Amino acid sequence: MDSLDTPAPGHNQPPLSETAAEAGRRRTFAIIAHPDAGKTTLTEQLLLLGGAIQIAGAVRAKGERRRTRSDWMKIEQDRGISVATSVMTFEYAGQIFNLLDTPGHEDFSEDTYRTLSAVDAAVMVIDAAKGIEAQTRKLFEVCRLRDIPIVTFINKMDREAREPLELLDEIEKTLALDVTPATWPIGSGREFAGVYDRHDATLRMMREGGEQEITLSGPEDARIDGLLPHGQGDVLREGIELVSVYPDFELDSFREGHLTPIYFGSALRGFGVKHLLDGLAKFAPSPSSRRADARLVEPDEEKLTGFVFKIQANTDLNHRDRVAFLRVCSGRLRKGARLKQVRTGKSIPVNAPLFFFAKERQVAEEAWPGDVVGIANHGTLRIGDTLTDGEELNFRGVPSFAPEILRRVRLDDPMLAKKLRKALDQLADEGVVQVFRPLDGSQPVVGVVGQLQLDVLASRMMAEYGVNITFEPTSWSTMRWVASKESGPEARAVLERFLRSAPSQMAEDHDNEPVAFFTSDWGRRRAEEEWPALSFLSLREQHGVGEQG
Repeated sequence: MDSLDTPAPGHNQPPLSETAAEAGRRRTFAIIAHPDAGKTTLTEQLLLLGGAIQIAGAVRAKGERRRTRSDWMKIEQDRGISVATSVMTFEYAGQIFNLLDTPGHEDFSEDTYRTLSAVDAAVMVIDAAKGIEAQTRKLFEVCRLRDIPIVTFINKMDREAREPLELLDEIEKTLALDVTPATWPIGSGREFAGVYDRHDATLRMMREGGEQEITLSGPEDARIDGLLPHGQGDVLREGIELVSVYPDFELDSFREGHLTPIYFGSALRGFGVKHLLDGLAKFAPSPSSRRADARLVEPDEEKLTGFVFKIQANTDLNHRDRVAFLRVCSGRLRKGARLKQVRTGKSIPVNAPLFFFAKERQVAEEAWPGDVVGIANHGTLRIGDTLTDGEELNFRGVPSFAPEILRRVRLDDPMLAKKLRKALDQLADEGVVQVFRPLDGSQPVVGVVGQLQLDVLASRMMAEYGVNITFEPTSWSTMRWVASKESGPEARAVLERFLRSAPSQMAEDHDNEPVAFFTSDWGRRRAEEEWPALSFLSLREQHGVGEQG
């Protein structure tokens, strides 16, 4: 296997600015996987290696130990699932890692899609017994659209697993992605003994007290036979010979999203995770340039820019807080700064930017490109907002999708109507659900991707706001944002006539944008034919372009 070392900088290069140097230390990545692939367990092992926690296995811990887990909501703890993105910052090997642990369940895919707009790389976790699963494929396609480099971790090798070569072929064919094994497993299930590192020719074996590492001269080293159970040395050599047909690692191909290095291990037992983290430290890209509507923004620019990709309400129930998650794209964010909210032109104070470890937090004195910081938010900031030192530009790519399920909200106690409205507004800010307020003044409608989102909404309404709600079906199956294809008074008049044509089927979303409900896709197509001056959009980006259909 070719050397995986990154090229050394040239001797004649000018010294880096402080902004460029700090950006170069950042690695901002998401973990994507199908539910139950072991994503949250892997997250905690990475945090353990980074010194952010002192105990692994907190997913199954009780009492005080359970606080360390990235799944901190009550419904997450009760059901053992991730339903919101958690942000965690830690340091390892002289680098700063911003880890975003995303929901695995497809019902929360919109939160994951928004999160992927804020990262520079992704770790794809695959269950060794199941291979590529439906949600893994969907999330991979989102990464591909954004050219996000992917490192693959094949998990649960200590259980019964499929043949490694079969898994490699499936990844290659199903995802149309070149693969190169960075490590190679020695057995699986009860016979899983460790991995051979193809880069540095080391044998890393599972032992009761942890990993044992032996440096070898190569796969032909005779010591392998004495270190491994009888016959496994020859099996290892045969496997290494077979995988030589796969391409060697090429840094450019990886960073362009065409090739993925494969690591094998067991997150539950903490084996193989260090190899993965070392690989991320060495190969994952630091923050790169980002496209805004006005121009390309480079990370080493001195002026600050960033965008909000997530809002989280009530991480601290004692203070009923609302935090906007800002991805810093360029410049240096200082504690006490005042930034321009481009959408409104307002000046936003950033008195105490926050770094996160799941629910825990600490005030950041400064932040640099690639960092994800929290900003206290009282309803001013929205998902998709751009913040700058004063420049007029907007970052694109933070999407909202037309929901697949539409339900009316029923309130058991009418005296709590005002509280319900406030709670729905906050949770819509956060992106838990989409909220639509019909123009005829009837009860609000919520839109979600899947049923589990409704369960989360009801659970959080009760746990965080003390409001008990139920849901009633609607006759609508489809929702679209409505926009004029042209600008000017005439175009606006056409839009207003359409909205008045059937007020019971029209509403405004959380950003006061008009939407229309349809009982069938046939009804939507008919509206498109009858109102050719209007667009009916299934995708809406903050300050971006929608997608018709």
